[in-house]
Amino acid sequence: MERNFDFGTGASSLLTICAYATLSGQTSKFARRLLFIVLNGSCFVNCVRNPAVLAGCKSIVFLLVAGLLIVQPGQGQALAYDGEEWMNFDSSSSSADWEQPFDRSFAKQWENNPRRGYPTLSKKNIIPLKAAIRRYASIVARGGWKPVPKYKLRIGNNHISVAYLRRRLEITGDLRQGRGHRKIFDSYVDQAVKRFQIRHGLTPSGIVDKRTLAALNVPASARLRQLRTNLVRLQALANATADRYVTVNIPAAQIEAVENDVVVSRHSGVVGKLDRKTPVLRSKIFQIKFNPIWTLPPTVIEKDIIPKGREMRRNGRNVLNRYGIDAYKTYGGRKLDPNSIDWNSQAVKKYVYRQPPGKDNPLGFVKIDFHNKYAVYLHDTPSKTLFGRNFRAASSGCVRVQNIQQLIAWLMIGTDGWDRGRIDMMKQTGESLNVKLKKKTPIYMVYVTGWASVDGMVHFRRDLYRRDGVELTASAY
Repeated sequence: MERNFDFGTGASSLLTICAYATLSGQTSKFARRLLFIVLNGSCFVNCVRNPAVLAGCKSIVFLLVAGLLIVQPGQGQALAYDGEEWMNFDSSSSSADWEQPFDRSFAKQWENNPRRGYPTLSKKNIIPLKAAIRRYASIVARGGWKPVPKYKLRIGNNHISVAYLRRRLEITGDLRQGRGHRKIFDSYVDQAVKRFQIRHGLTPSGIVDKRTLAALNVPASARLRQLRTNLVRLQALANATADRYVTVNIPAAQIEAVENDVVVSRHSGVVGKLDRKTPVLRSKIFQIKFNPIWTLPPTVIEKDIIPKGREMRRNGRNVLNRYGIDAYKTYGGRKLDPNSIDWNSQAVKKYVYRQPPGKDNPLGFVKIDFHNKYAVYLHDTPSKTLFGRNFRAASSGCVRVQNIQQLIAWLMIGTDGWDRGRIDMMKQTGESLNVKLKKKTPIYMVYVTGWASVDGMVHFRRDLYRRDGVELTASAY
């Protein structure tokens, strides 16, 4: 049975509570939540049947909210917007639930433990991707979307920029139309922002931070071009994939182990820097090296070891002694005395440099080998902190793999005498051992920045190495 409320018993009571909370400065969590309910309109719509009264009530509420947002208990100062405040999301200026600083531990947990999701290279993605292209072509034909203003936005905000944000999210289907007030960042907008962030490979914080804003403001025409470019890439790859394979999607900085068109495991990765790009290639994984010796590649020798050697030499120190690296005149040649090396000579460019296994070895405890002309590979790392970041282009071209034991165990299925327990034991003992896989596993290192999955979700990743022909617009975040 439906209850009938009049203004005196329903909305008036709510206004009285809100007014008391605002004027007395006692902005309790309860009062703020009550205001939030009112601002979403559901309370007044149910309580007030007269449209004129309803409009008047909302006007009163907005005046109260203005006081609530400007006057903070114990502060007595206005929270005025300055032109740069939108970038400062870690300040804690209020005790309200929606204004708490973002929990960075959540971001680290999210990036370290990506959801399995759907295979990027699945043949089933082609039809959804073509549908996405038609949809984005229609968006472009209608004029695309307007940029979202540079302003600090998160749940609880009441600002004109929210109206731009809402419209932007409605156009791409992240937010349904007609949900809540246009200028209020409510729970509907919060969920829509999180959905947008997931689709774009960003941590779903619900906060429109600098990276999220940059992704939001990539023009529709640029997104359409990315989808069309990636359709060509995916059509070439989807028909070539095996039943069981590994994908490294470089722009996403993620690794997938795929079997029978299902993602068995997904791993965060660290890929090549902008000036030391991870290459696109196809090969087959044939060997696992436990506790390997690291032979330094030419790029590391030229850009890291030699400059560091010269710098430390000026300070009376030795780079080889500092990092436990051995130098050899030639492959298989005699070991050189580190203190006899002249770092300003041309000879240092021709030496062979190796670091033995140990806690400081950049390869960690295991390396995954596959034949390629670039001398790159997948490997463990003693430094795990980068896996908790969203931007992970920090290597010299090889790919570091988070939770690599899980991937190794899957690769070694069918290889006699090997299981997860023995793999973990190899890490503990530090024993060096090379193991040939009984069955080679294809690996595809790809550059995919836009695709659609079978659930209808359209995904984008930053154009890390600027290969999509959209200049800086899709790589700025």
